[in-house]
Amino acid sequence: MKNETKPITASTNYIAACGLYCGACRKYLNGKCPGCRQNDKATWCKIRQCCQKNGFHSCAECSTDVKACKTHNNVIGKIFAFLFNSDRAACIRYIQANGREAFAEEMTRRKAQTMKKRK
Repeated sequence: MKNETKPITASTNYIAACGLYCGACRKYLNGKCPGCRQNDKATWCKIRQCCQKNGFHSCAECSTDVKACKTHNNVIGKIFAFLFNSDRAACIRYIQANGREAFAEEMTRRKAQTMKKRK
């Protein structure tokens, strides 16, 4: 029997440490990933580790400018950004300016995991 896809809903619990919105991720919605926050196997993620160590929900709570942060702007993140036209820093700035709830609602409205890089 095929897994039923969950609907995309707005929840701050779906915001990953790096600013991605897991609540619009196909793998998450199909039950193939627990999401970044609940994924104990995501120990490889340095951004998640940093946020957990500092008690942050996401990088939006950090005083370091996200563009200047070496942890946020690592090689894996740069590859991800290139492959998926993703701008996680824009996601973090959106959360800082508008709050987590507004970000979750915006990503749900867009049905998107991330804000796209501007060309």
